[in-house]
Amino acid sequence: MRFEIRAILPPRREVQHPVTRWARDRRERRMPSGLIALALGGFGIGLTEFLIAGLLPQVASSFAVSEAAAGWLISGYALSVAIGAIALTAATARLPRKGILVGLVALFVIGNLLSAVAPNYPVMLLGRIIAALCHGSFFGIGSLVARSLVAPEKSSRAVAVMFAGLTVANVLGVPFGALVGEQWGWRAAFWAVTGIGVLALAGIVALVPSRAGETRPPTVTGRSDAMPPIGLRAQFRAFRSWQVWLTLTATALSYGGMFGAFSYIAYTFTEVGGFSSADVAWLLMVYGVGLVVGNLIGGRAADRDRDRALVLALLGLTITLAVFGLLAGSAPASVILVFLMGLFGFASVPGMITRVTDFAQGAALAASANVSASNIGNALGAWLGGLAITAGLGYAAPLYVGAGIALASVIVMVVAAHRTRSPAQQLQIDRST
Repeated sequence: MRFEIRAILPPRREVQHPVTRWARDRRERRMPSGLIALALGGFGIGLTEFLIAGLLPQVASSFAVSEAAAGWLISGYALSVAIGAIALTAATARLPRKGILVGLVALFVIGNLLSAVAPNYPVMLLGRIIAALCHGSFFGIGSLVARSLVAPEKSSRAVAVMFAGLTVANVLGVPFGALVGEQWGWRAAFWAVTGIGVLALAGIVALVPSRAGETRPPTVTGRSDAMPPIGLRAQFRAFRSWQVWLTLTATALSYGGMFGAFSYIAYTFTEVGGFSSADVAWLLMVYGVGLVVGNLIGGRAADRDRDRALVLALLGLTITLAVFGLLAGSAPASVILVFLMGLFGFASVPGMITRVTDFAQGAALAASANVSASNIGNALGAWLGGLAITAGLGYAAPLYVGAGIALASVIVMVVAAHRTRSPAQQLQIDRST
C-alpha cells in the first residue's frame, strides 16, 4: 500500500507592485468620461435657465416689451420644464436612452439658436419654450444613464457628477449672462450657450456607450440585469409603489422649503440683513457654492446609507432655515447660513433620484417625474413665501415658511424609510444570502 503525504498550503496570493496597485485603484476611482459629457449638458441647460435673469432688462428693451412680458421668458421656461419632463419622457419611452439624450440636447441647441437669432419677442419666447422642454427629461433620463456607467455602490455619486454641471451653472449663470450681455449684447450669451450645447452633443455621441441605461438599476429584489419598463403602461405601473409617491412628495417638499426661502432672499439680505443691493450678487454666489459642495457630499453620503443621508440632509435644511430666520439681521451669520442653505438644500438631490428610480425599477417616467416634483415644489414654496410677506409678517418670514415645508419633508422621508428597507440595503442582504 502506497501512502502520499501532501502539505496543505494556503492559496497563493498574488503580490502586486505598489505602483500597479495604485494605478488600479485610481482607475476604479475615476468616473467614466461619459459622465463628463452629461455634466457638460447639464451645465448648458443650467446656464439657459439662469442667465436670462441677468439679461432681462436688455431683452425687454430690445423687443420693446414690458418687464412683466419679459418675465414670461422665465416663468414660461419653468412651466415648459414641468410639462416637458413628463410629456417627452412618455413619448420616447420605447426609444434607446442614448438616442433620447442626443435628441434632447439637439432640441436644446435648436431652442437656444432660435433665441439667439430671434427677430421678435414671440420667436424669442418660442425658443425658450423649446429649450425648456428638454430640461426635465434630460436630467431624468440622464440620471439613469449616469448610474448605469458605474458600479451600483457609486450610483448616487454618478448622479451627483451629472448634476454638478447644473449646480456650477447656478453659480455662474446670472453673472455670466450679465457679463457677456454687457460686453457683446444679450444675443452673444445665447450663442455661447448654443456652442456649449453642440460640445455636449458631440461628447454624448462619442463618450456615452450605445446601450447605456438599458438595464434596470438594482432594486428591492436585487435584480439589476433585467430590462427597465419601456412601454407607457409599464412606465405608469411604477407609480403603484407607495415608496415612489413618498419619495416624490419628499422631493417636492424639500425644494419647496429651499425655494420658499430663496425666492425672496434678496429682500431678506437688503431689508433685514442690512446688505446693499450690490452685495446680493456675491451672496448668491456663496449660496451657489453651497449647492456645488452639497451635491457632491450628498452623492457620497447616499452611496453609504441613502435613507439616513436623506433624513439628515432634510433635517439640516430645516434647522438652517429656522436659525437663518432668527439671525437674518446679522450679516456674518447670513453669509454662513446662506452657504449652509445651499449645501443642505442640494445634498438630498442625488439620493432622491436614485431612490425613486430604484423603487420604480428603473422607469424613466419616474425619474422625470422627480424633476417635475421639484419644480412643483419651487412654485409651492415661492407662493407660500409670498403669502407670508403679503400678510405683513416681514421679509424674514419666508425663511420660517421654508423651515416648515422642509420639516414636512423630514416627516415624509422618515415615514418612507421606516416603511421598508432601502433597495441598497436589501441588495446587500440578498447578495449575502
